[in-house]
Amino acid sequence: MNEIVSVLFLVMFVSDSDAKLTKPNCGYFLGCICSRTSPENPITEALYTHENSTFVSSYLSYTHNKRYSNPNNTNLIAIIAAKHESHVQATVVCAKSYGIQIRIRSGGHDFEGVSYNSYVPFVILDMHNLRSITVDVANKKAWVQTGATLGDLNTKIAEASKTLAFAGGFWSTLGVGGHISGGGYGNMIRKYGISVDHVNDAQLVDSSGKILNRVSMGEDLFWAIRGGDGASFGVILAWNINLVEIPETLTVFKVNKTLEQGVTDVLYKWQLVSSKLPEELFLRAAPQTTDGAKSGEKTIAVNFYAQFLGSAEILMAIINNNLPELGLKREDCYEMSWLNTTMFWMNYPVGTPTRVLLNRTSGPPRAFYKCKSDYVKKPIPKEGMEKIWKTMLKFNNAFMEWNPYGGVMDLIPANATAFPHRKGNLFKILYAASWTDANATNANLGLMKELYDVAEPYVSSNPREAFLNYRDIDIGSSPNGETNCEEAKICGSKYFLGNLKRLMEIKTKYDPDNFFKYEQSIPLVHAM
Repeated sequence: MNEIVSVLFLVMFVSDSDAKLTKPNCGYFLGCICSRTSPENPITEALYTHENSTFVSSYLSYTHNKRYSNPNNTNLIAIIAAKHESHVQATVVCAKSYGIQIRIRSGGHDFEGVSYNSYVPFVILDMHNLRSITVDVANKKAWVQTGATLGDLNTKIAEASKTLAFAGGFWSTLGVGGHISGGGYGNMIRKYGISVDHVNDAQLVDSSGKILNRVSMGEDLFWAIRGGDGASFGVILAWNINLVEIPETLTVFKVNKTLEQGVTDVLYKWQLVSSKLPEELFLRAAPQTTDGAKSGEKTIAVNFYAQFLGSAEILMAIINNNLPELGLKREDCYEMSWLNTTMFWMNYPVGTPTRVLLNRTSGPPRAFYKCKSDYVKKPIPKEGMEKIWKTMLKFNNAFMEWNPYGGVMDLIPANATAFPHRKGNLFKILYAASWTDANATNANLGLMKELYDVAEPYVSSNPREAFLNYRDIDIGSSPNGETNCEEAKICGSKYFLGNLKRLMEIKTKYDPDNFFKYEQSIPLVHAM
């Protein structure tokens, strides 16, 4: 605390000319946030500057992509790891007053690092300390603060009930705030839809520092933050969510097949049936590069992951009737509880204690990576898949996830929430490549562009759709601290399709000064 107070006074009393050369108004900003919080909830205990001995560890704890990990960024004024809602309010009010950007971080999984980087003076508003969860079993609801992880949430629900769950995502270290506001999906997407389809209420700090709920924010803003990017409209403090019913016993399996085992034929058949299977079954296909049979050779293997809301016997019958080419055997199937299935999707060995789901971070970022996304509306022909495999084999380490749609996703209108990617999709693709040598970055980025170009004839078009939570700066960005109209229009049309116009109108009404902005934020109407 003494370190913070010392640096606060040091920065506040530099000359005006020095301040303009370094971080404009940053000293006054720090003084402002300290003055706007109470002695009962002092913000000094949540405030980290470059001079603080734990600044770097605080920064690195929630930066997952090594490409963007930069604790020495001279534009970064401070990290506010908010411990009370008043810390969030003070940060918003003071940042707006002194022309400083806010980057909001809940779990740090954003693929392009926009929650912990900026090209202009900024502060990181880190929400990880705001993670309380209250489960109401009788009404099948829960309040969850945005700094909680999915691991926190799933564990808390499982402690309260064996037959309730949240229809959210796969990865336990995902922050709830960003996951839900971007329209996060999980392995019950075909049965229950996506995360935003189960939001009843929310608490949000707007650009004036007021805390709003569903009633006070109004239905337009409530619609926008469900899949339309909460960070463009305010700071989400908490969500009230519906919980869905599940059986006490679920079944999972993982089956691997390679090119040499005819996986292209199996995967082509998968495209025909995966979106038409019973909605209780989610069957992901995950192509990846792997070692071949001979030393030094590589091949493509596809892991087929399944989760079924039912018994192994029924699952076996469904697969053998619809995709016998997979060659599923009874010993491939494991029956387990809902909480244990979340371990399966994290690739933990069967039997791993579920307490690992409460591990919030994995330390400093260990790899560089790049991801992209696509939506597929008709089967990719085998010759198209072979072109994709040929390009993937140029990578040292690349993989894809083909996540099936269908089920209730075909029944929910595209404008029910701000998340538009609903009816008509067979599956969604995640492209990913990772590497550990910084010198390999340009080569991998070039290969990712090549892979994306190869896939273009086989995916959605006009626009080529993209998933907001698989953030991709390549499809349009405004890196100079201002919203570039044309860039915002390009990426917004891919992320939000026909919902973009309404999102822009809501943005203009509720944040007319465009305070909440970043490289791909929603633009104002008059800016277009």
